[in-house]
Amino acid sequence: MTPPRRGAKPLAEFTSGLIAEALAARGLGEASLIADWPAIVGERFAQHARPIELQWPPRAAKRDPETPARPATLVLRVEGAFVLEAQHSAPVIIDRVNAHLGWRCVDGIAFRQGPLPPLTDRRRLAPAPSDAAEAAARATAAPIEDRELREAVARLGARAIDRSARLAAVPPGRTGKGD
Repeated sequence: MTPPRRGAKPLAEFTSGLIAEALAARGLGEASLIADWPAIVGERFAQHARPIELQWPPRAAKRDPETPARPATLVLRVEGAFVLEAQHSAPVIIDRVNAHLGWRCVDGIAFRQGPLPPLTDRRRLAPAPSDAAEAAARATAAPIEDRELREAVARLGARAIDRSARLAAVPPGRTGKGD
């Protein structure tokens, strides 16, 4: 068992509960919907529309427990000029959100016009894998029959091979995370 960590703690340890409560009050029980919004709907759409709440239909007093819950309506804040395009994209957005959440959570979208702050991406992009790592990963994944799965495994493998090589090259005492 590792001893408790001393000193400063990451801010995320203290804010996750607060953020979860604030999101739950808006019907957004899944923080990843907010955090991964650009990846879910695409960078271009995310610049002009953001989720602000999930509106769940009222539950019937005598609902059969075997009956599945009715899906929610996703409420999006959308910049004025983008509303028409957002309306046309609604079925695709619903499919992507449901695929991200893993179940048929959303069946409609409501739009609220308003200004949005600029979208900032705080994540660093991983460097592209080296040619050698890609070749090694492709060779390892070659026996996989399904083409899409083979390509996905090769992409993942190439990044893992490169990451392992980078971490092996880090001098002792360093973490490899910007030290």
